[in-house]
Amino acid sequence: MHPALIISSFCELKSKEVVNLCNGCLLGCISDIEFNVCTGEIISIILPGNGILASLSSKNRICIPWRDIERIGKDAVLVRFNAPEKKE
Repeated sequence: MHPALIISSFCELKSKEVVNLCNGCLLGCISDIEFNVCTGEIISIILPGNGILASLSSKNRICIPWRDIERIGKDAVLVRFNAPEKKE
């Protein structure tokens, strides 16, 4: 874990907006985290997808691996994330 990525609580983390450094897009706010129950390490952060009912469905959610997080700042989380291509 990067020393700059220390957070005190999930509530603090989920109040931050996520910005993709690859394209400058605002991806949204963190809605959940995925962690390894054996080690307690965070595996990924999860953002809801787009749309009105996005928070109710896991279909379009964005899962960003912890290794793709560059910085966690006071107001935002900066990530380098190349989203997989959507299949039509």
